[in-house]
Amino acid sequence: MSQKTSLPNSAPNASQERPLAGRIALVAGATRGAGRAQAVELGRAGATVYVTGRTTRTQNSEVGRATETIEETAELVTAAGGTGIAVPTDHLDEEQVRSLVRRIDREQGRLDILVNDLWGGEHLLVASVFGKKSWETPLADGLRILDLGVRSHVITAALVLPLLIRSDAPLHVEITDGTAVSNRRYRENMYYDLAKNAPIRLAFGLGQELAQYGGTAVAVSPGFMRSEQMLAHFGVTEGNWRDAIAREPSFAIAESPYFLARTVAALAADPDRAERWNGRSTSSGELARIYGVRDVDGSRPDAWAYFEDVTHGGKDASADDYR
Repeated sequence: MSQKTSLPNSAPNASQERPLAGRIALVAGATRGAGRAQAVELGRAGATVYVTGRTTRTQNSEVGRATETIEETAELVTAAGGTGIAVPTDHLDEEQVRSLVRRIDREQGRLDILVNDLWGGEHLLVASVFGKKSWETPLADGLRILDLGVRSHVITAALVLPLLIRSDAPLHVEITDGTAVSNRRYRENMYYDLAKNAPIRLAFGLGQELAQYGGTAVAVSPGFMRSEQMLAHFGVTEGNWRDAIAREPSFAIAESPYFLARTVAALAADPDRAERWNGRSTSSGELARIYGVRDVDGSRPDAWAYFEDVTHGGKDASADDYR
């Protein structure tokens, strides 16, 4: 396996058991970043994981990165010990999502875990959001942000949940940027603010509806994540990512995508998750403390606590104090 597709070692404190063996998962938006890592960690825990996205080995999405594909993600899931199944899907296309649901139903008869990790709008942020008032953002770009960050999530939930509730313990995970606490502050631009708060409300509302099925809906946010796109933005790799701290000091609190992924896998394996998390918003840092999870480098970063205390609160502390 090439270096690009190599897997991180399992967490030092991770059990060798496969707590999700026999479970069926769908990670919507698993081409790269957090989605890919979550698919891999669910597979490592024993799950069969359907991975979806728009970039394949024969076609590229508007994100413009041909370097990561859903086929590669599926192979990584299988290499980690699970079963990875790649299904090209544009989650803004209702018929494609319906087709995906029919396939999972036909092949598995149910779904146990839905991770709604759809996004793909970073290119719009750089061009049309950062440093601009909302009325300066081209309307078409703003509406596309809402398509990618809200409408895709709603379509997926609406069409997949009837399959999910067949599970004896359905789990719906909404991935977003920021928690309910951190997002009480305005996220710089109306479109981005709406896109990153909507999944939190989705998890809250769906938690009420899933409760009668013994289900859990929870919104989870990574911290400052070292995704492939973020590393490329700073011109660094996972091996030398700290070189970017000189350019962006807050990058010192950055976490790998596998940190979030390990916490979500731990949540999925928790038999008491409904009582603990249903309808709530949380973060990789909070989940890591509760489940004893560490990042690939052995640290336990809590970016949102760092931003709250240091960035916004003026506390005299370093990122190392929050790792």
